[in-house]
Amino acid sequence: MPYPLLFRPVFKDKVWGGRALESLGKSLPPGNIGESWELADLDSTSASGGGGGAEHSVIDNGPLAGRSIREAIRQWGVQLLGGTKLTASGGFPLLVKFLDACEHLSIQVHPSPAYAAANADCHLKTECWYVLDASNSNGQCPVIFKGLRPGVTREQLELAVKNQTVPQVMQSYPAIVGECHNLPSGTIHALGAGVVVAEVQTPSDTTFRVYDWAKEYGRKGRELHVAQTLACTDLGPPPPLTRLEPGQTSARLVTSEFFGVDEWRLRAGESRPLAGRPNRAQVAMILRGSGTLHAGKSSPVPIQAGRTLLIPASLLENSSLVAATDLSLLVVDVA
Repeated sequence: MPYPLLFRPVFKDKVWGGRALESLGKSLPPGNIGESWELADLDSTSASGGGGGAEHSVIDNGPLAGRSIREAIRQWGVQLLGGTKLTASGGFPLLVKFLDACEHLSIQVHPSPAYAAANADCHLKTECWYVLDASNSNGQCPVIFKGLRPGVTREQLELAVKNQTVPQVMQSYPAIVGECHNLPSGTIHALGAGVVVAEVQTPSDTTFRVYDWAKEYGRKGRELHVAQTLACTDLGPPPPLTRLEPGQTSARLVTSEFFGVDEWRLRAGESRPLAGRPNRAQVAMILRGSGTLHAGKSSPVPIQAGRTLLIPASLLENSSLVAATDLSLLVVDVA
C-alpha cells in the first residue's frame, strides 16, 4: 500500500558550493557541496547542472527502501499521483533541492514561454527560492539578483554583456531569512554568495548563462549563451517577494501553473491536517524542527529538518503533522 516517501539526498559538488548544508543535518561528502537534490526524477541532466547522467531519487524508508521514485510511480500509479501529470519522459514533475551559495552563482535565464514554444529542445524552468540562511561574504551583504533594473532595455543589456558589466544592470534584493523569491521562466537571476535556500522548480535544466563572475573569483568562466539570453529575458519587473506576515502561521508564498508553495509553522505539540489541491501528490520540505507525519493506515513517519517527503495523493485526506518541537516547513502542491 502507498505510504509517505523519504529520499536519500544526492549531493552535487560545485565550484561555488561550501559546507553550510551541514547545518540542516546533512552528512556531506568531502568537497564544496553546492546542492542537495532532495527529490529528482530525470532521465538526463546537463553536464554543468546535474553532471550529465540520469538522476532518480532513491527511497529511504519502508518496504520500497532502496528502489527509485520511478519504481514507486510504476507500482502505485494513480494512488501516488492522483491527477498529477508526469513529464514527457514519465518522470515526477518537480525537482526539489537545498542550495548553498558560498560564491555568487552565474547570472542566467531560462527559456521564455515564446522561446520554448519556438524551440522544441528548450523547456520552461520556473523555480522559487526560500531563504534559510544569509551571511556576509567577503564583507558584502548577501543578496539575490532578480530581474533587470527599471528602464533597462534589451540594447542596454546587450551592451552590458559586451562590456562585462551585467551585474550593474541587475536588480538586487537583500537576502532575508524567511523570504521567498518566485522566478518564472524568463526572469534573469542569480543566487548571491552567503545565501542558503530551499528550491522548488520544474525539472528542466535548459539554462542560458550570461555572466559567470570569472574575474571576481579568479575561476575559469563557463560557456555563455548571449543570443539566447537576449531573446528570453523578460524586461518587466519580477514578481514581488513573499513571506509570512507577523502573527501568521501559514500562507501561500508562490502560485504558478506548475506548483504552489505554502509555508507552515507549528508550535511544539501542535497538530495540523494536510490539505492541498484535490487528488494531487504533495511534497513537504522540513526546514526547522522535528515531528511526525501520520498518513492513513501507514506507519507514522518521523520527520526532521533537512528531510523531504512525497505524500501520495490517496493519503492526503487522512494525513496530519504533529510537531515534536517548533516546526517550519514548505508544503508544495503539485499541479
